[in-house]
Amino acid sequence: MTRRRRAYGVTAVAAAALCLTCVPAAPTAAVAASHPAGHAGPAAPSASVWVTTPDGAEELRPSTPVAFHPGASDLTTITVDPTRSYQSVDGFGGALTDSSAAVLSTLPPTARDTAMRQLFDPRQGIGVSFLRQPIGSSDFTAAPAHYTYDDMPAGRTDFSLRHFSIAHDQRQILPLLRQARKLNPQLTVMATPWSPPAWMKDSDSLTGGHLKDDPAVYQAYARYLVKFVQSYAAAGVPVDYLTVQNEPQNRRPNAYPGTDLPVQQEAKVIEALGPLLHRASPRTKILAYDHNWTTHPDDITTAEELGEDPQTDYPYQVLDGPAATWVAGTAYHCYSGDPSAQSALHDAHPDKGIWFTECSGSHGATDTPGQIFRGTLTWHARTITVGTTRNWAKSVADWNLALDAAGGPHNGGCDTCTALLTVAADGTVTTNAEFYTIGHLSKFVRPGAVRIASTNYGTTGWNGQLTDVAFRNPDGSTALVVHNENDAPRSFAVAVGDQSFDYSLPGGALATFTWPKSARLTTALRAVPLTGATATTSPAGQGDPALTVDDDGTTRWTSGAAQSPGQYLQVDLGRRTGFRSVAIDSGDNPGDYARGWQLQVSDDATHWRTAAAGTGTGQLTTVTLRPTRARYLRVTQTGTAGNWWSLADLRLYR
Repeated sequence: MTRRRRAYGVTAVAAAALCLTCVPAAPTAAVAASHPAGHAGPAAPSASVWVTTPDGAEELRPSTPVAFHPGASDLTTITVDPTRSYQSVDGFGGALTDSSAAVLSTLPPTARDTAMRQLFDPRQGIGVSFLRQPIGSSDFTAAPAHYTYDDMPAGRTDFSLRHFSIAHDQRQILPLLRQARKLNPQLTVMATPWSPPAWMKDSDSLTGGHLKDDPAVYQAYARYLVKFVQSYAAAGVPVDYLTVQNEPQNRRPNAYPGTDLPVQQEAKVIEALGPLLHRASPRTKILAYDHNWTTHPDDITTAEELGEDPQTDYPYQVLDGPAATWVAGTAYHCYSGDPSAQSALHDAHPDKGIWFTECSGSHGATDTPGQIFRGTLTWHARTITVGTTRNWAKSVADWNLALDAAGGPHNGGCDTCTALLTVAADGTVTTNAEFYTIGHLSKFVRPGAVRIASTNYGTTGWNGQLTDVAFRNPDGSTALVVHNENDAPRSFAVAVGDQSFDYSLPGGALATFTWPKSARLTTALRAVPLTGATATTSPAGQGDPALTVDDDGTTRWTSGAAQSPGQYLQVDLGRRTGFRSVAIDSGDNPGDYARGWQLQVSDDATHWRTAAAGTGTGQLTTVTLRPTRARYLRVTQTGTAGNWWSLADLRLYR
């Protein structure tokens, strides 16, 4: 189905279009409970809802609030646990590239201001809160010639940086950046170079080659980057984060600036830059790598052709070396691998942060606008909006904020990239899928928010289930983003403490649910960590029994056969452990819940005592117990059904 494209022209402010994404001045905190006429009662807490569908029928539009109610649901249940927290958030957005600035600057002032508000204003737009800015030229450069801030004639150098100037950016980029900061004062800016000046490189070119392996060059490049940070700050745009090379493993960029920067050279640049930056701009932190989740196969091939080490563990090498002293964390792109690489690096270096800094929508030569919108929305929703943030990302940045109708202008590089906004030749501006996949985060998750626990069943590889991520904002409100990976509508429940609500989400749709601190949706229970717990099952079934205690609803053990009495899961907690609630979660596999169940506990795995028993009615069974201490726990399936018995997650609470 062709997407209904929403547009605004140059002759109207388009307030009506903007209001399609407005947050109400006072978000509804509750809906009235039913009471006899003439009797007022306490309001039931409710969640506000915004939905985007892949056919474009709904585009980040507010829906009717949905009320919480006491008790559980038989539907697949996303359990939000505000007592467990993970990474803090800097923001979400994209890049105001030279091309984006050029395209926006073609608009008359009124239309340009409207577009900027739609991008950056947290109320009238989506509140973009994170920008990744190129330091000099990238492939998305409107000018016919690529540039840095200290270009010299062939054969000449400028180690004193006497010719350094950001005059190019003063014309279009910096005025727009200052406007963005005014619209959203919480904006975070990260800066990245695609190439050092050519006179610093062994290729004498901005395209390809290495940084010269010379201490004087490392120092000059470090001072060049510091001078950029200082110049931007003086121009009213402080830089919060800095990387030293975009995609350092892209050894043969396609007619645009790029540099083959091996780990050893990146480390030398960082070691030269760190002390200088600390003195000149203490707020500016260094991020390493700034490339794909895994080394792209083409980059491995190119390295082998050049006789170089592919360095497939690049970020690990940087963080394992002395340069890590100056590094706040690692930046990742989306063009190879998947977001699980972020969690692997976090596990190895939990003291360092993870930032996700580039991904562009793209399209085939014959794709229709509707196909482009649908494909981009669904892939970005599960992989970027949810996938990166569930894997420790403190930021989510797509690529261009705005491009023209041909996906440009660009100078080399990508000719199929899309942007958050498209600016047509007649001045009409349309919103694209990335506008919504970023907006479902940026509009509702404020800088300084913290990701909190929520059960999740979908994967970035697409398993047709529900995938989600939750955040607690600095003001205590909660934002939950849910994506239905399946093409068919899905009904599900959201539970917080002893309250829940049911909702039905169209196939492929993305939704954000928010509720304020005043809703008082809390729980006195605290999750019991199951680190080190082991599990066994009968029958052996399919899948490792350990998948039931891995705190991951996307993995599961299943009986592999019809339900029959006596099938069981047994968990060794490793030591006597106290708990008073057990959640038995069958995952997002409708019908695979135990038709009957018995919960037993033991201290020696020989003598068992029955703690509770009952009949299953849905995916999630929560068993409330008297305070119990035991080392072993056994869940026995006591019913009969043609469905398999699946267990995705067993959770204990004290």
